[in-house]
Formats: sequence, C-alpha cells, structure tokens
Amino acid sequence: MFNLHSLCVIVLLVFSPSRAADEDDDHDEGLKANPVSDFVTSAEFGTARSVCKPVPNTMGLCSGIGYEEMRLPNLLGHDSAREAQQQSAAWMPLLGKHCHADTRRFLCSLFAPVCLPEVTAPVRPCRSLCEAVRDACLPVMSAFGFPWPEMFNCSRFPDGSELCIPGEKDPNRAESTDAPKGSVICEVCSSDSEGEREIQQNFCKSPFVFRLRVGSTSLDGTDVRVVPQGRSRVLRWQSGPQEEQAAAEQSALWLPRGRGCSCPALDGPLTGSYIALAHMHSGRMVLRRLLKWPRDEKELKKFIRMLLRQDC
Repeated sequence: MFNLHSLCVIVLLVFSPSRAADEDDDHDEGLKANPVSDFVTSAEFGTARSVCKPVPNTMGLCSGIGYEEMRLPNLLGHDSAREAQQQSAAWMPLLGKHCHADTRRFLCSLFAPVCLPEVTAPVRPCRSLCEAVRDACLPVMSAFGFPWPEMFNCSRFPDGSELCIPGEKDPNRAESTDAPKGSVICEVCSSDSEGEREIQQNFCKSPFVFRLRVGSTSLDGTDVRVVPQGRSRVLRWQSGPQEEQAAAEQSALWLPRGRGCSCPALDGPLTGSYIALAHMHSGRMVLRRLLKWPRDEKELKKFIRMLLRQDC
C-alpha cells in the first residue's frame, strides 16, 4: 500500500556509533541475535551486528510502508529479511479486518523496524501505539480463537519518554465522528449471487476484467490496496496488446474509501480465485466489482468461457 503513512520520528539525541555498513549475506552467522528482555535484541549490546537492509518488495506486510530500509536483527529476533518476511506473512489476514488504522504501522515496527542512521538499534513502537492496536484488534482475534501474543506485550514498549514509533493520530485528540462503519458493505463487494450476475452484465462495459488471486490487502489512507499474488490473467482490456501487458503488470488494485466499509470477499483467508472489473483512474487500477469465486475451479472455467463468448 501503500506510502501508507509517513513516519514522523524526531531524533532528539545523536548517537556517536556510526551505522553499520556491512553488506554480508543475510544468513551470515554474525547477524544472528538472541532476543533479550523488553524486546531489545542483543544487537544493542554489541554481541551481534545491527545492520540496515532493504525492505523486501515481496514482504506484503511492510512493502511500501514509507521507508526503504529495515534494521536487522529486528525486534522479534529475526536475523534475516527472508525470515522476517516469512514470519510476517501470518499477520496479513489481520490487516484485512481493518480493526485499526495503525495495525500495519505497529506490526512493521516489530518485523521491519525503520533504519535511522543516527540510531544504532531498532526503534521500538510506543506503548500507546501498541495499546491502541491491541484494544481495537483483540476482539477480532478473539472471535477467531486467537489471543494477543505475549511477544506483543505492550508493557514492554516505551511510554513515550524515549525515542519510539508513535501512532498516526495524537492519542490526546478526540476520535473523528466519521469513524468507519464495518457493517456497511462496500458497493464494489457484492454478495456471491449478485456478484456473478453483475459481472456478467457489466463484462462488456468494463475497460478491464481480471482473474486473480489476492496476496495481501492494506490501508492507504481511506483506500484499500489489493495486491495480487503472482500474475493476473486479463480477461478483457480496452484496446491493444500494450494495454493488456500494462494491465497484467499492475502491482495493485484499489478499493476507494474501503476503510469505511466492509468487503466480505477480502475478509478471512485470502484463498481461492477472484474476478474483478476495473478501470484506470489517475494512474491507479480502480475496482468496480470484486467477486471471490464461491465454487470450484471447474465451475469458474465454465463461467469465464461464458463471459468470453459475449459479443462485446
């Protein structure tokens, strides 16, 4: 998504040790860190080298977060970008629940902490950020049988008296009166029965139609960024082969104002196939309709053949 938020961190103290510049392989034994108390890795105490590495563009949780480099070992003891990426993938479904605007910011502060040249260790999230995300997302997690993990214990994070990652909103500011209404279904996300009919009726009117799998979703302001998994199949495009190629290479589809509504197709596990109607607007591929296919792949193939037989 996602720059999702700009990271406003003011460094009040300039540390004398210089930033590590070793570009050894991520799996170098020297990078391994043993997590110690209060989410501080041993990298801060000199027993492991703390280095800055690019945030992988395949790290769906944090790619496009607003900064380009993360510090390793991270705050969960992962000593390589690959390990951090693999472990962070388990938290992608929580983003799809849109339980708090800062969920991604909080998770990325742990899995891919920002690399600040003036600071030789990962910058931890503020306790207020952790508590805000926990209070909003724990009910959602509990509904699926998951507790708030001990490794996210908010009491272990700074209370704001030292450098830390704050939430996007000032905790002292009153909440906006136009808070998201999760019970409102996004117009783009129709029910299964209505979705099939609407896609069939609007297939020829739509500039672009895709068959895709969804890799991740994330918030970018009030919009939801939908990132395909792998290459999408373009079922319909506006004109020539160049437009087909450009459509297939789109890195994301966008659900406008998706933060203020619920999209059943993107709730829960992002498995199976999707069909999307879309158009280009201001350089973005914007969704018009999104259907998560409710039946087996054989039925989907029959449905696609029926769409392609239409005389557009």
